[in-house]
Amino acid sequence: MYASQACDYSCPRTVAAVCHRRRLRQSQTAATDDTEMPKTFFITTAIYYTNSSPHVGHAYEMVLADVIARYHRLKGEKVFFLTGVDQHGQKVQQSAAKAGVPPAEFVKGISQKWVDLGKKLDVQYDDWAETTSDRHKKVVQGILRRLFEEGEIYKDKQAGYYSVRQEQFLTDKERGPDGEFGPEWGEIEFREEENYYFKLLQHKDWLLSYLDNRKDAVIPDFRQIELRNAVEKLSGDLCISRPKSRLDWGIELPFDKDFVTYVWFDALTNYISFAGYDPSQSTLSSQPSTFRDKWPALQVIGKDILVPAHGIYWLIMLHAMGFSDDQMPQLLVHGWWNLGGAKMSKSTGNIVDPFVLADKYSAETLRYYLMSDIATGKDADFSEERLIERYNADLANSLGNLLNRSLTMMEKYCVRKLTRLKSVESYPVEEFGLRVSPTLGIIEYVNAMTDNAPNVASHVALNLALQCNQIVDASRPWALAKDSAEREHLDQVLYTLAESLRVIAILISPVLPKAAHGIFDQLNWKMELSGKEERFSLADAEWGRLPDGHVVGKPVPLFPRIETSG
Repeated sequence: MYASQACDYSCPRTVAAVCHRRRLRQSQTAATDDTEMPKTFFITTAIYYTNSSPHVGHAYEMVLADVIARYHRLKGEKVFFLTGVDQHGQKVQQSAAKAGVPPAEFVKGISQKWVDLGKKLDVQYDDWAETTSDRHKKVVQGILRRLFEEGEIYKDKQAGYYSVRQEQFLTDKERGPDGEFGPEWGEIEFREEENYYFKLLQHKDWLLSYLDNRKDAVIPDFRQIELRNAVEKLSGDLCISRPKSRLDWGIELPFDKDFVTYVWFDALTNYISFAGYDPSQSTLSSQPSTFRDKWPALQVIGKDILVPAHGIYWLIMLHAMGFSDDQMPQLLVHGWWNLGGAKMSKSTGNIVDPFVLADKYSAETLRYYLMSDIATGKDADFSEERLIERYNADLANSLGNLLNRSLTMMEKYCVRKLTRLKSVESYPVEEFGLRVSPTLGIIEYVNAMTDNAPNVASHVALNLALQCNQIVDASRPWALAKDSAEREHLDQVLYTLAESLRVIAILISPVLPKAAHGIFDQLNWKMELSGKEERFSLADAEWGRLPDGHVVGKPVPLFPRIETSG
């Protein structure tokens, strides 16, 4: 589809210019009177609850954030990528008791599984959040103390029906048409106890105004509509504590030693505590430069924790802490990987183990499937058969075949030494109306990644491989090699294939880092940076970088087909 577009982006400066214009627009919107211009792209995932092991839905979120982070590094930006684990709470305490070990020991073992998942899937984060850490505890207690002194937190007694599974008091809004609480709430019991409350309701009008004024506070946009509708229904304050008499696995309230903070001011605060936030300072301009350099963040979360946790509680918490509207994080809300049409759930056992898949098919194969077969923000059904199908069609048959056949022909017809003709310096070869247009595809690629749509960006890169395979079939290099009068034509085709493969490697590097290195290795390109992420740069995706006389390497199968029985 890209080869048929009217605009010609073959100018070598086009990609750099596009990136510069985007950075300029971002800096213009990010700079304010009382803050320094952000120099670092800050991205977070949700932190993962340590009451059980990860499933493929968690792997998707980790890889999605990793791909976005790698893309921003590809553009030459400094990146701070934060992920980690939520280690406190009643469910953890109950799971530890069931396992017969202390909570601290229990979460250490489960936390290691999440660390292992990141390593398995080649997720390159910059810091790892653990809510039991001293630096996090210090920030949480500092925020609570300040908000309590400012009158944002008060003590009150509550009586009502309590969901043991969801760990919250329920209201009549949670009742079904029959007047009963649904099965999603699990065991229900009547409780009466004192707790501390955060004045959520007094910030309701602010949040509605903020969502009306900032149209991209939540992406995709239909999730922002859902959030605003939920805010309209907000009717009470937020319980933020639990008495130690029934939950002692948490961070003690700094103003009442008989209570621990529960969930919200603990878990949600990780996004700033591990970025260097100083709770004693109430304005961003007074924060340490290390924090100002990063904030605000792009926060990647699942649709199930947008309302109320991140979209209501977190944004209002930040507002109460003194963050202004232009200092609010942007929420990128992804959909679910379902299994047989139903949401994957640890509690029901309806899960797919990402470790098993990565061991069976490779981490790169899993990364590609997760990024290419779901549109960001929407749901998709996980299918192992579909994983195999996408891998074989896109990677083995298309890109892998192109790499192998191209280098084989270069070895056979030019002893692996490329000839760069004037005719291919500004644009690639054209055969029978077919034209390879790498620099044209880059514009689409940049647009897709700017929209946080790696599935579209992956299509752009694989579409280029498809174009190249069509050029091979149309030009028939094996026939050109038999005619001395077609020598220049043959050189033109071979150079086009090598240079296109170089550009493809750059474009796939955020999703398939190891494969990208494999292509560069076989092209014998930037070997001094082999295995290092800085080997790839979007600015290097300009057409014609391979010099005249460049000697490529020998072909090695990069994507062997996955054979299935039957």
